[in-house]
Amino acid sequence: MNDDWRTDRIGSALRGTNPSVLRRLGAGFAVIGDVQFLPGYSLLLADEPGVQRLSDLPRAKRLAFLADMDRLGEAVERACRALDGDFRRVNLEILGNTDGFLHAHVWPRYEWEPADLVGMPVWLYPHEHWRDEEFRLDSRHDGLRSAIGAELDGLAREDLDEKG
Repeated sequence: MNDDWRTDRIGSALRGTNPSVLRRLGAGFAVIGDVQFLPGYSLLLADEPGVQRLSDLPRAKRLAFLADMDRLGEAVERACRALDGDFRRVNLEILGNTDGFLHAHVWPRYEWEPADLVGMPVWLYPHEHWRDEEFRLDSRHDGLRSAIGAELDGLAREDLDEKG
């Protein structure tokens, strides 16, 4: 797989060349994470490349981004709960300390995580978890990708049904 999209994640999503994109949402792109040591890890990327922080967006677009984050979080929760009986919860984070573009992290958490990490931020996982080929996103995760995408589609249908 050509990794050029990694240097311009939002631009490549807008061009349709980012292979991690699960769905286009109202204010951004739902993508599956590059690493899957916590299966289902996903992100929401803002759909405007120059936006660095939530406060850079007009209020209506901020609210749309936060609504998309909520939708992706619920989709990950539903998919991961169905696929793993040890699913616990989803953690949602907007940090922005490393990557200079607005994005939100959606981290599923599980009962099988190491006891010293299960109640801690995922950023405390050993560095090798972030780089080890064992956890790299690949075709092994196609079922998970499909499940999260299907949940996003289902939530969109539910929203339409509510609107009548």
